[in-house]
Amino acid sequence: MSYFLSEEQILIQNTARDFAINEVKPVTKELDEKHEFPTALVNRCAELGFLGVSIPEKWGGAGADCVSECLVIEEIAKVNGSLALIIDAHCSLGCMPLLHAGNEAQKTKYLIPAAKGEKIMSFGLTEPTAGSDAGGTKTTAVLDGDHYVINGSKCWITNIGVSKTYIITAKTDLGMKGSRGISAFILEAGTPGFTVGEPEKKMGLNSSYTGELFFNNVRVPKENLLGELNQGFKVFMQGLDEGRIAISAMAVGMAQGALDLAVAYAKERQQFGKPIASFQGTSFKLAEMQANIDLTRTYLYRVAKMRDLGMKYTTEAAILKMFSSEMCVNVIDKSLQIHGGNGYSKGFDIERFYRDAKLLMIGEGTSEVCRIVISGAVLA
Repeated sequence: MSYFLSEEQILIQNTARDFAINEVKPVTKELDEKHEFPTALVNRCAELGFLGVSIPEKWGGAGADCVSECLVIEEIAKVNGSLALIIDAHCSLGCMPLLHAGNEAQKTKYLIPAAKGEKIMSFGLTEPTAGSDAGGTKTTAVLDGDHYVINGSKCWITNIGVSKTYIITAKTDLGMKGSRGISAFILEAGTPGFTVGEPEKKMGLNSSYTGELFFNNVRVPKENLLGELNQGFKVFMQGLDEGRIAISAMAVGMAQGALDLAVAYAKERQQFGKPIASFQGTSFKLAEMQANIDLTRTYLYRVAKMRDLGMKYTTEAAILKMFSSEMCVNVIDKSLQIHGGNGYSKGFDIERFYRDAKLLMIGEGTSEVCRIVISGAVLA
């Protein structure tokens, strides 16, 4: 599909592909087995401009577009879902709220080092009793002089521990119900009273750290309020739209990586004296996998382009996220089936893909939440 891309986008795509094949792939299995955060690879992503690819140059980024960010995530996800998720959470969920809602001072202090990759970012919305019900935030922020005092907790936060900057939501007007009265704040790691839990022991994406945040009378300067008071929910909903594009790029990349593994294996594996690729039971699976990936990729680039053009894309982002995540899980399941018993072995990469993929249907809006958003638009 390179004929749809500009020369600059093709250059970014090729750079990301070379990096993924030559630097990421050789160490991916070891990182997954050790549950080790890929610090060296993240640093290389910073050097290559991948951690701020769609951030304007004025604010430390590469000045490219959302399509380019998708290309980077897609190429890396073909070989390593964890690193793709790290980039996704940092760029779309961390940097974008700052870009859209931050004032000049906040962008100078926090966005520039983040876009340069000097400081990794995290996005804190989910709580133990407020997951899909994001408006059910229980964390509070009470104004005390020139500071807000924050108490509460967050869970399932990506990039915990390695992030230096966190954007979180807290209730600032307890008299307002639901999503109203929620504000967004910028927190720095190491602030007194702000502690980070241990990384969760997850089924997959072992090199991406996810866990809890705790706030015990954390004092945050008033100037760290992101956007308008009591309007933080809007900031985060816009961030989730960005995130749904990015995680869909991850889904397309992982699906393509799984298909590539299946094709190579089907050509090599012999049964009944022939490569299993010669049997329709296998070749038709491969055809269906390719068709679904290509269709999803086309819609991915379309929604990314809508974002770049400043169009409304909330419903389209939900459609994309729902379809791409479920498509990816389905494609990877077929790839493992083609691998047969070998696919169930940790000696084959498809086993890791299978474990990693399920998160795509849960993070950044479950498939069920996406269906709520879509049906709301259909019935409006």
